[in-house]
Amino acid sequence: MSTKTLSDKLKNTRNIGISAHIDSGKTTLTERILFYTNRIHAIHDVRGKDGVGAKMDSMELERERGITIQSAATYCTWKQTSINIIDTPGHVDFTIEVERSLRVLDGAILVLCGVSGVQSQSITVDRQMRRYSVPRVAFINKLDRTGANPFRVIDQLREKLKHNAVAVQLPIGLEGNFNGVIDLVSMKAVYFEGANGMEVVEKEIPAEHQELANKKREELLDAVSLFSDELTEAMLEGTPTEDQIKRAIRQGVLDLKLTPVFMGSAYKNKGVQKLLDGVADYLANPTEVVNKGLDLNSDEKEIILESDPTKPLACLAFKLEDGRYGQLTYVRIYQGKLVKGMTIYNSSNNKKHSVGRLVRMHSDEMEEISSAEAGDIVALFGIDCASGDTFTDGSWKIAMESMFVPAPVISLTIECKESKQLPNLAKALNRFTKEDPTFKTEIDKESGQTIIKGMGELHLEVYVERMRREYGVDLVTGAPQVAYRETITKKAEFDYTHKKQTGGQGQFSRVAGYLEPIALEEGKVYEFVDKVVGGSIPREYIGSCDKGFKSCLERGALIGFPITGVRAVVNDGAYHDVDSSDMAFQIGARYGFRQGFAKAAPIILEPIMKVEVDGPVEFQGAILGGLNQRRGMILATTEQDAYCKIEAEVPLADMFGYSTVLRSSTQGKAEFSMEFSRYAPVPRNVSEELMKKYKVKQDED
Repeated sequence: MSTKTLSDKLKNTRNIGISAHIDSGKTTLTERILFYTNRIHAIHDVRGKDGVGAKMDSMELERERGITIQSAATYCTWKQTSINIIDTPGHVDFTIEVERSLRVLDGAILVLCGVSGVQSQSITVDRQMRRYSVPRVAFINKLDRTGANPFRVIDQLREKLKHNAVAVQLPIGLEGNFNGVIDLVSMKAVYFEGANGMEVVEKEIPAEHQELANKKREELLDAVSLFSDELTEAMLEGTPTEDQIKRAIRQGVLDLKLTPVFMGSAYKNKGVQKLLDGVADYLANPTEVVNKGLDLNSDEKEIILESDPTKPLACLAFKLEDGRYGQLTYVRIYQGKLVKGMTIYNSSNNKKHSVGRLVRMHSDEMEEISSAEAGDIVALFGIDCASGDTFTDGSWKIAMESMFVPAPVISLTIECKESKQLPNLAKALNRFTKEDPTFKTEIDKESGQTIIKGMGELHLEVYVERMRREYGVDLVTGAPQVAYRETITKKAEFDYTHKKQTGGQGQFSRVAGYLEPIALEEGKVYEFVDKVVGGSIPREYIGSCDKGFKSCLERGALIGFPITGVRAVVNDGAYHDVDSSDMAFQIGARYGFRQGFAKAAPIILEPIMKVEVDGPVEFQGAILGGLNQRRGMILATTEQDAYCKIEAEVPLADMFGYSTVLRSSTQGKAEFSMEFSRYAPVPRNVSEELMKKYKVKQDED
């Protein structure tokens, strides 16, 4: 294959994700995209009355609940452009699915509801896109709904997300009268006619919309001319061409300085084809995004990977799934070529694997392929690896930069109803912890109980249900447990001498220094500082002190939870030529830490969640009252068209069972979403209660 056709293939490839707040219509939009690109031949609803459900929600649980739990991959072709799409969950409990998808994508569609606008999860996915420098276009959906106002949503994009958002379309009518869009680049009215809006018909702009269209076109040209001197000159000389405008918009998007806004209603089959044109026109192809790796053979030096199939292979395993035929590993190829039958090497452990089966995914269906190259997203079978591993062809050793994994904030104890189900439980836990880095499991050292940890109640609820359905394991779950933390609030000194004489060689160490708090905003768990001078502690034992301190972080003295935000400084000590050892200094550091911790005014921290509740204005009082009862701090309240949106910060400990209470107090008309915000000190009365419970538990044990 010649270089020209290779570069043409890459130029016409788009790897995109569809991300948004829960219930903004992501999966419905993906369903329409698949329909218009002839990947599916019938449209099904997310909560399918016909019992089928959306193509991308392939899990039975997703179809029942009408939510996306796992990200699903597919591919399609629109005109000359090949598009790999990952449909991601909107619920914050499954945030890792969004995180790992954005890690490997070159562009994204940020879907916003035309009524609700920018919501809490929109802010989270936008932050994730920024983390991985993903260029995006916005799509304002649901313009057929009562209360839809795209211009308010564009204002929110600018104010809340700080986007340079600019409309490239205008709606023709709104709510029940929403008929089509005006394309501000071509200055044509576009209607979607025929069965399922298949026929895209361009007409002249209706007279009543002409004035607004001219005004918005001027705004568009002013905004995008900053990215193109050619366009600026054309504007001064007369009328710029469509191609000049498109090139300028594309440049702004690739520079992450412009967000073109498209409009429509996926459910009513309007605006989707024009959005696909926008994906092809404005989003990056694999060669236009800078991807970096670390060269493990030369001190982790940063190297730029090129989307070139003729260069050495580099691909990243970003998602694992336990399929019917063994482990399915989703990989994004950044450089080189992957061919069936070739040998690939895992950079993290040097293991070599043979590529037996190579497939392209279409939700839960797969298509066998013989090779894939730079820019492709494909899946491999039977390769034992972890999420985030890098594979090469053995000619070099590199690692891709890893992705951000948030820490779990909630845990549950689980127990099998019947002991014969224990082997299946072990299989399920092994699989789910491998697939999902935010789902953790451990055995409580004291009680021997199995504990599962995750990002929220729904997250753990889904896994418990999946264990029942997929592995036949019936579980009894204990009360949810909040992931508290302990920290110190003032500087305190310690000076501990450890002596032990038992005949023969004894143990001796003296460790002195101080503990001091690290500001919560810094988010650091622990820092070790060596200020020993004059050799009072030999260099070989400094690391032993660090190890001793670290071992104390696992369990605090107040309620037995991990310690965070502590800087341990060693500035003095003593040793014995014969009796000092690595173990002696570890023990000395441990007792020194405990001594300092007790004097440093320790406190308990709890996770605070950012909660957003949407519901009818008539229930506003009940919603506010419910949040206040839960120690909630109201941040903002907005009202619009008989609906209100309340933003608050509430301790996670008080959010258990909130969905049931909210439903009953609002006749099922309100909904809420929450995500982890920060750790904060617990009030004194709560702290005393927690310490009392911990003491009782200790006494019982």
